Amino acid sequence: MPVKAPVLLADERRREIVKLIRREGSVSVEDLVRRFKVSAVTLRADLGQLAERGLLVRSYGGAMVPMSPNDDVPLNVKRSIHHAEKVRIARAAARLVKPKQTVILDSGTTSSETAKAIKAAGITPLTVITHALNIAHEFTDSTNVSVIMIGGLMRHVSGSFVGPQAERSIRELHADHFFLGVDGLDLDAGLSTPDLLEAQLNALMMQRSQEVSVIADASKFGRRSLSVIGPINGVRRIITDDRIQPELLERVRQTGVEVLVA
Repeated sequence: MPVKAPVLLADERRREIVKLIRREGSVSVEDLVRRFKVSAVTLRADLGQLAERGLLVRSYGGAMVPMSPNDDVPLNVKRSIHHAEKVRIARAAARLVKPKQTVILDSGTTSSETAKAIKAAGITPLTVITHALNIAHEFTDSTNVSVIMIGGLMRHVSGSFVGPQAERSIRELHADHFFLGVDGLDLDAGLSTPDLLEAQLNALMMQRSQEVSVIADASKFGRRSLSVIGPINGVRRIITDDRIQPELLERVRQTGVEVLVA
């Protein structure tokens, strides 16, 4: 009879999971089930505990190595991280949009979910301004949504356009609402993102909008990315999820910025 592989204790299994993620970059629950011969429920609990200790980041269906706020991560990777939270944030954002408004949607996965939520809510007529290909594509079959696509230098990692041409285009426009995605949100350092040109364009979008809402899941709080977009008190509100720490939530509200928890 073949000898069965020994079942690892929980602590040993979690150490092996961390080693595996550091070696391969990411893992799926399905792969871990086959490797460790335990249930998916048990492995999700393992990943949850490791995530709480900062040893990995949960993603849809698995986990990946922790990211630095300065990492410019491709959309296909970011899409699976904190996905459920991003969907809730997007739905809360969409409820702020009114028919006949002009809305700027930033690049990024939370913005993409916001575009989907606006479309699903049937908020029309509407004008959407964006510099992100995935956002524009979301409305290709929405005949009552006018899309203004900002051109410029393409950032392949995000599928967005930045640079002097994009900035000139934004200076000629005005919006009722700007939904801004960020990689870092720090009370002292402000709002930030890894790319300098993206940060400059975002700052202009803030200036050209009557109202600015930051759409950021709780993992972005306390992080500082390379390029500063602007101060936190330069926005009307922040829409985040219920994982935000209560004391941090109170500190943000003390600055006068509205916080919606989805």
